[in-house]
Amino acid sequence: MLILGGYLMGSIPFGVIATRLGGMGDIRQVGSGNIGATNVLRTGRKDLAFITLVGDGGKGAAAVGLAWLAFGRMAPATAPMACALAGGAAFIGHLFPIWLGFKGGKGVATFLGVLLAAAWPVGLAACATWLVMARLGKISSLAALTAAALAPVYAALLHRPAPTVILAAALAVLVFVRHHQNIRRLLNGTEPRIGANKAKTP
Repeated sequence: MLILGGYLMGSIPFGVIATRLGGMGDIRQVGSGNIGATNVLRTGRKDLAFITLVGDGGKGAAAVGLAWLAFGRMAPATAPMACALAGGAAFIGHLFPIWLGFKGGKGVATFLGVLLAAAWPVGLAACATWLVMARLGKISSLAALTAAALAPVYAALLHRPAPTVILAAALAVLVFVRHHQNIRRLLNGTEPRIGANKAKTP
């Protein structure tokens, strides 16, 4: 139930819901076709992008929080493992949501939400890394990849429990896998900057 609940929670497509309710149609037909906040921002609706960001991050944090409520007092020794399983399942749910035919987003907001709930100092460090890199480079994917790469390092340096370190490392690998096209464009120098409109995909 822990893993299933986390997966179903992570499958909630806040980007799709927000853009449809906001009158912007199907976000999967806009820009890169991604359901995350960065692509929602390409609609020009910052409010919808913010709702997507909070929703995608919040569902990851909520999955971890519910696991902690269930195991934190009853079985404190196994609570980090329970939180890691629930958070990991929520992340997988975002990447492969059952409601969208298993075609989801890249998981950056959910990744950060999971980390903030599982180990808030690690999550804050990862968020700060994203903000600094986004400010300096103006490229969302580069900021996300940097934050993901450093998250397990932060977890280890801050002496978090082994399940938390493993969770951060596993999710970081998946973030890199989901950003393989972005990595290719970064190497080619063609990755769009934050706020730039990307042509609608055919």
